[in-house]
Amino acid sequence: MHKILTVALLATAAPALAEEGMWLPSQTGAIAEQLRAAGLQLDPTKLGDLQQPPLTAIASLGGCSAAFLSPQGLVATNHHCVYGSIQYNSKPGQDYLTDGFLAASLADELPAAPGTRIYVIEDLRNVTGAMLKGAEKLTGRARYDRLETNRKALIAACEKQASRRCDVRPYFGGQNYWLQQQLEIKDVRLVYAPAGGVGNFGGETDNWMWPRHTGDFGFYRAYVAPDGSSAPFAKENVPFKPKAFLKIADKGVEEGDFIMVAGFPGVTFRHRTAAEAKFAFETLTPLQQRLLNEYSDRIISATAGNEAASIKYASILKGADNYKKKYIGELAGAEAMGLIEKKEAEEAAYRAWVAADPKRQALYGPAIAELDRLVAEQNAYELAEARRGLLNRAQLFSAARRAYRWAQERAKRDAQREPGYQDRDRAFLEQSLTAIERRYDPAIDRAILEHALAEYRKLPAAERWSSYDAALPQTLDGLYSGTQLGDTKVRVGLLDQPVSAFQSSNDPFVRLAVAAYDEDLRREAAAKARAGDIQRARSAYMAGRLAYAQSQGKSLYPDANGSLRFTWGKVTGKTKDGQVWTPFTTAEGLAAKHTGKGEFDAPDKMIQLIQAKDYGRYASPSLGTLPVDFLSTVDITNGNSGSSTLNSRGEFVGLAFDGTLEGVVSDWMFNPAVNRTIHVDSRFMLWTMDKVDGAHRLLDEMGVRR
Repeated sequence: MHKILTVALLATAAPALAEEGMWLPSQTGAIAEQLRAAGLQLDPTKLGDLQQPPLTAIASLGGCSAAFLSPQGLVATNHHCVYGSIQYNSKPGQDYLTDGFLAASLADELPAAPGTRIYVIEDLRNVTGAMLKGAEKLTGRARYDRLETNRKALIAACEKQASRRCDVRPYFGGQNYWLQQQLEIKDVRLVYAPAGGVGNFGGETDNWMWPRHTGDFGFYRAYVAPDGSSAPFAKENVPFKPKAFLKIADKGVEEGDFIMVAGFPGVTFRHRTAAEAKFAFETLTPLQQRLLNEYSDRIISATAGNEAASIKYASILKGADNYKKKYIGELAGAEAMGLIEKKEAEEAAYRAWVAADPKRQALYGPAIAELDRLVAEQNAYELAEARRGLLNRAQLFSAARRAYRWAQERAKRDAQREPGYQDRDRAFLEQSLTAIERRYDPAIDRAILEHALAEYRKLPAAERWSSYDAALPQTLDGLYSGTQLGDTKVRVGLLDQPVSAFQSSNDPFVRLAVAAYDEDLRREAAAKARAGDIQRARSAYMAGRLAYAQSQGKSLYPDANGSLRFTWGKVTGKTKDGQVWTPFTTAEGLAAKHTGKGEFDAPDKMIQLIQAKDYGRYASPSLGTLPVDFLSTVDITNGNSGSSTLNSRGEFVGLAFDGTLEGVVSDWMFNPAVNRTIHVDSRFMLWTMDKVDGAHRLLDEMGVRR
């Protein structure tokens, strides 16, 4: 009954607030009236069709979102989404991080960092029945294993089609499951990224802040074999021809305009319990923020004055800095809005509704009590894992652990292997081990491990790896002087070694990995058993939440989980405690921030053009100048980075790339008065490409009138 209820709600849900919600493509027909009223000029019933533009032009990078902007496989995304590839191709004397990169021709486009993929969405279908088959009466590890077996079978059947990457994700705590099918493009090349003083203008100082003047955009290109099939990098490969690509809008957006964003938002926690929110904001997030802050400080200190090391760790540092600041915003935002108290009040009202009716109590009461118990256990596990996981920041130890697990899993039939260690995952694992070669320095890695060990040793003995502790040398000298895993050939070669070779190895990092394995597996087994019970309890808990919402005439949308979603809103600023946030920033504001050094060092040519007010056709008539970034009310989270911003006709008008610091708590609770998304304006992108960097080849390819 509850499965049917949830499917019905997914088909008929309508948002209480136009700005709130990350909606499934299948829901567009049901919310058609809201979309039309907001200003959409396309047919809402066709908007969710994955075989028609604009959604068929949307792509994923496996952590960021993107979209095709030309018939030759040109993909637009954020600068920070291509940052790893810029870093990977940089070195002293060839610093693309600072200077930017522009390929003069197709032949000059550079291979992206190992493991980079472009995923082209093809299908998103409900597979709830197949996922839950045989699991209804099971609990614990048996339930987990049945769900995992069903999931692997669905993925394997989907991936019998050549070059497809498929996944099954839960919705509403496992009330529903949907399979996402994507074409996997393996040959991805870096085409263009503006200078760091454009793509990362303002750095960490301006990160999550408004006003913002960052040109956070960059371009990849998808390549395939001459016969059109997906293939790894090869010189003879040719540009991919997508089914559709987005048209660049001739006219930019204005204040009050309808916009929508389509992409692959990562994870939100809006349907988590009050106890989970309380644990997150009072215990776990403060710890994570401190650990990231110290991690960042350690890298900055260790790389100071060393250009080669600074380039190697640039991408790692950028990621750490981004999240440490986000956590600051989450903590402040939760306190400002009284999030825990609001969650507790919501939870109390739901539980009172359940308790008020014997039938509802029988249906949902036991699941609520069981979920409370399991959440307490899970919270304790996650707190310990936050410190145990720090040891994986030692890159060679992490590599040895993954390689040893690969050897152990290879002894099983492919369908019985752990996710991440099946044949479909071999290329990713090999490429991740390869990428270490340009992101590793032994002295810096050692400094990071020393800090990780100090934190890890704060755990009670029962929560540590006793076998790891016993195998760890008295000093770290022997670890780094005695290992050969710094050699890429040796490191990647581990993937072809049997278990016995690991167990007889004298390499100190391999010995550590072997020592930790059995104990790690025991903890993993307990975590899986708990996950099976959590899925059972949470799916029933969410069935009650859905019924409760329906009783109030309200709707629930599923939390973000990395699958394709769309959201809409309008271009608008806001007032904040005596401040007025206008919806646009301008080129003059960028020039005013420019200092010529550090985080505020825009290219000289850009500043000269701004001073001359040489904006060409890219200036906004209403602003009388060139817009850089703009604010909107669309609802996004991590993973939406690089999502194309579309106008009411489905035309490209920019890229979503950030939120504001006080609004990042929206992962847990959305507040329309607070939440704002920051977009880079397409007019600034095109002006930079045309006037500053001379990327005329790309503008012509996209059909942009210069």
